[in-house]
Amino acid sequence: MPKPIFILNGPNLNFLGTREPHIYGSTKLQQVQAMCEKTAKELGLTVSFRQSNSEGQLVDWIQEAIGAASAIILNPAGYTTTSIAMLDALKMFNGPIIELHISNIHKREAFRQHSYMSLAATGVICGLGVHGYVLAIESAHNMLSAAKA
Repeated sequence: MPKPIFILNGPNLNFLGTREPHIYGSTKLQQVQAMCEKTAKELGLTVSFRQSNSEGQLVDWIQEAIGAASAIILNPAGYTTTSIAMLDALKMFNGPIIELHISNIHKREAFRQHSYMSLAATGVICGLGVHGYVLAIESAHNMLSAAKA
């Protein structure tokens, strides 16, 4: 079985479904995890789905992914615009990196429109709600399949 895809979620996503539902929707993070696990299984993949409010923990997981993951899907949330430490860790990962945002960060406040993570990301998905997670898994699968061919 191939290495899992690490799906890493940043700060405040543990309140998904209740925090600003007019922006982030009403789906809870546990439901997103179930959706991701189902999608991965259908594609013959596994996921390691994690969430932390701590920048250091997210850096540790990105470093762990270097040897243990086939791809990284990252919703950096509030660390998008601030974390050079996460960017530096991502730059060490050799597989696909998909940056994911539930909302369209380009239609939000100016400070949310710049992402350090994009400098390391293979691709970016934003503004498609929680369905973006499904698209990210499918995209990672396609990239991994293309790399094998």
